[in-house]
Parts: sequence; structure tokens; C-alpha cells
Amino acid sequence: MFFRLGDFYEMFFEDAKLASKELEITLTGREAGEPERVPMCGVPFHAADSYIARLIEKGFKVAICEQVEDAKASKGLVKREVIRVITPGALIDASMLGDKENNYLVAVCPGKTGYGLALTDLSTGVFKITLLEDPHSTESLIDEIERLSPREIILPTG
Repeated sequence: MFFRLGDFYEMFFEDAKLASKELEITLTGREAGEPERVPMCGVPFHAADSYIARLIEKGFKVAICEQVEDAKASKGLVKREVIRVITPGALIDASMLGDKENNYLVAVCPGKTGYGLALTDLSTGVFKITLLEDPHSTESLIDEIERLSPREIILPTG
């Protein structure tokens, strides 16, 4: 979770510990009314895209939390909301995408006689669906997923 605080996106607690390790940035801490200092780390707002791209490349998801009201007009804490969640398959920013490959997001839905498969590349607008119904549909599904090499796969729970 990237929290916008002034000119930085800050991360706290476990997010900060993970990000400091994965991004090789300094882990600090601050007083926050807790018995111990709260772990935190941050990246400059103007350079956030490169840090987000590195996390996405490693398979992480990033939520962006921004101020949604004027700090001068608010009393107490400034209201913030998650305005964007970035996942490997949901990238549309050209600076975070490779030039030579698709960025497929694949959804798989098992049925009584096979599998439904949908794919999209949000950066190009490609959307395709198919139904894999044959005696070897599981093997066909695995072959198709290997061929597509998706960045992200969505599966139903269970």
C-alpha cells in the first residue's frame, strides 16, 4: 500500500519491511502511539512509477492511496482512499510494459464438461474467449496457458 504523504509515497508495518527489502531502500520508523516505533519506508512521488514497476515485475500488487480532500480545509486526519490497484495483468502504463510481448490477464472457469477461458490485454484492447471441451480439456488448458504465458491468472475460489 503506497500512502501519499506530501512529496512521498510511504509504506508502513509489514508493507514497509517487504518494500525496503525488495526495493533495497532504507527502513525507518516513527512514533505512532504504539509501544514500539512503526516501521516505514518511502519513495519520492515523482519516481514512484519505477518503484511500482519493480514490485509488479516481482509479482506483487500495489494499491495507491491518495488524499481525497484538501488538507487545509479538513480538521484532524485528511481523508484518503485507494484510487488504484496495480497488478501484473492489469498494467496499462506503457512505461511498465515490454515492447515485444503481450501482457495477458487470463480468467479460467471450470465447467461440467471442460473449461471456459477468457483473456485480455488491457494495454492493447485484445479480448478473447474460448471453451475447452474435450476428453483432455485439463491438458488443453495447461497447454493454452503455457502458450499464452499470462502475467496474471484469475481462478474461482476453491
